Amino acid sequence: MLTDEPLDEKRDLAGADSFGARQSSVLKTALDLLVEGGDKGFTTARLARAANCSKESLYRWFGDRDGLLAAMIAYQAGKVRIAEPAAGAPDADELRRLLTAFAGELLTVLSGPTSLALNRLAIGEAGNADAKLGSLLMQRGRRVIEQRAAVLIEAGRTAGILKFDDPLDAFNTLYGLIVGDLHVRMLLGDTVHETADRAAIDGQAVKAVNQFFRLYCAGENSIQST
Repeated sequence: MLTDEPLDEKRDLAGADSFGARQSSVLKTALDLLVEGGDKGFTTARLARAANCSKESLYRWFGDRDGLLAAMIAYQAGKVRIAEPAAGAPDADELRRLLTAFAGELLTVLSGPTSLALNRLAIGEAGNADAKLGSLLMQRGRRVIEQRAAVLIEAGRTAGILKFDDPLDAFNTLYGLIVGDLHVRMLLGDTVHETADRAAIDGQAVKAVNQFFRLYCAGENSIQST
């Protein structure tokens, strides 16, 4: 269902489901166009034709062109789903399961053609005075995922499962363990990693979370789950 209200940062944290069905369809089309033609060939007029909507509707839903780009990044970042504990504070097994699911989601999205293309475009325009895609990827992509994942990590500390001083440092460690140098290699065209299958992604997710627990576990929670 469409709304006449412009997008705001609250939707970023809510994930891709916060967009209406029609808006989601338009944003998916916009991402496809950006991947296919790059930033230079991406215009609201072209998007309106491809998505079968008016430019007026685009401006009403997303604001200006920068607002549209921000919404596209937020929509893509929202594909990384981060579940909350079933009830109250999680136990160690549930927290490990939820973090492993997050790691798998993150790797799946980052290894997809859309995310790779967006990052390659941002790298290509880096240094230009009018470059905005890179900062949007950080603000509406990485940092939004960080804020959402921090809630789960903080729940682990509150439950006495994890021990750390700075949740941002803890998230950055987890992110680094999950991604490693995989994303850089994929961006550089390492086709072996770019065609990683589901089993490889799941295996990397489990390995990363096990390493995270070894670094930040509290007491007996250091024991690796089987």
